[in-house]
Amino acid sequence: MFLIGGGLLAIGIAALLLLPKTSPPGPDPVDVGTGPALVDFPAPDLQLQDLDGQPTSLADYRGQVVLVNNWATWCPPCRQEMPILEAFYADHNQQGFTIVAIDAGDPPEVVSEFVDNFGMSFPVWIDPTSQALNRFRNNYLPSSYLIDEAGQVIMVWSGAVTRASLEENITPLLRD
Repeated sequence: MFLIGGGLLAIGIAALLLLPKTSPPGPDPVDVGTGPALVDFPAPDLQLQDLDGQPTSLADYRGQVVLVNNWATWCPPCRQEMPILEAFYADHNQQGFTIVAIDAGDPPEVVSEFVDNFGMSFPVWIDPTSQALNRFRNNYLPSSYLIDEAGQVIMVWSGAVTRASLEENITPLLRD
């Protein structure tokens, strides 16, 4: 009897694994790996708070080239890429470019200390409920999304970015 019951249990589990998975509407989930990957979907209507507790939205940046970076203070590759992002931002923020760094769930005081320690001068948002990760449908940290002036996500990085990749893929889109 145990073999028959165990066999039925195995068949049931196999059937569950083969069922199609459903997910909320939005962009296709991004495969974890190297970037960048070319994509084309509207930037999500994302509204969070900055480090000062002020409400802010991705729509506020329409007309600029924006790199949204999902990260966390405890994430080693996130820590590795922050100086790269800061240097790129410092070199290009006068050309219609910004970075919006969205912390995934750390307490605001921890994020503030991190921002001070890394000398981050671009906008930093707090995301206590992982809204950004859910809206971009990618739970990998770090992950970055390049949004063009019209509000379309055109490129995705899963994993830490490099300066060479930023220069190659973002600089041609910026104003001289």
